[in-house]
Amino acid sequence: MAKQTKDPNEMSFLDHLEELRWHLIRSTLAIVLIGIVAFLMKDFIFDTVIFGPKKMDFPTYRLFCRIATWLGFESAFCAESLPFTIQNRTMAGQFSAHIWTSIWAGFIVGFPYVLYELWKFISPGLYEKERRNSRGFILIASLLFFIGVLFGYYVVAPLSINFLGTYQVSKEVLNEIDISSFISTVRASVIACGIMFELPIIIYFFTRVGLVTPEILKKYRKIALVLVLILSAIITPPDVASQIIVAVPVLILYQVSIYISSVVLKREAKKTKKNAQSS
Repeated sequence: MAKQTKDPNEMSFLDHLEELRWHLIRSTLAIVLIGIVAFLMKDFIFDTVIFGPKKMDFPTYRLFCRIATWLGFESAFCAESLPFTIQNRTMAGQFSAHIWTSIWAGFIVGFPYVLYELWKFISPGLYEKERRNSRGFILIASLLFFIGVLFGYYVVAPLSINFLGTYQVSKEVLNEIDISSFISTVRASVIACGIMFELPIIIYFFTRVGLVTPEILKKYRKIALVLVLILSAIITPPDVASQIIVAVPVLILYQVSIYISSVVLKREAKKTKKNAQSS
């Protein structure tokens, strides 16, 4: 009986785990290093970025104020200041907020490198043609993520802060927002939108592995619309205008995902036909 020879280039399961461990270590180090830089830039990170949506000179508020003035409406976006204060009620609250905000800033800024490490791990398992066709993966995925982050920061976060910060059940109750609550609102808006804008990339890979097709996406479009509205209601203030503002770009991305899915299937069909003719 002939002895089977093992391919020297083939990696065992433990080898894959070891390789994945080093990719995760490098990604974590990148996030930590960028986080250290963000930690040292405390004034910019907090006074300019985090607390920017609390100030009424924030670009979003100025834009909505101009639109309301042009339409002849009175708007809360034209107020001189938001009627709430930010406070800290725990001994280590501000230090903890500083640490975790720096780490999240490291993740957001270092997202392209994290994707690069992920791509380096999965790319050896792809065919050469598949690697060539996916060269723009890191660039496109990073671009979509940063567009989502900007959308969350300039649209979702200020709408949420303006609505929730001015909402009162009674004038007897003052809005004194804890720093962790305020930061979590900004962070959730930014991260959630960044991930939502990755929908075309997710659909691309799901189509490649056969989990979704354009027909499935079209068939469940109405269900997707309901899910998008529910998701919009979770990450935005409970008013119709804010939900629509968030839902519209997500629905556009859903339509783009249907187109991407159809393109992927057409390419696969052409590839299959070409292989059949050559054989």
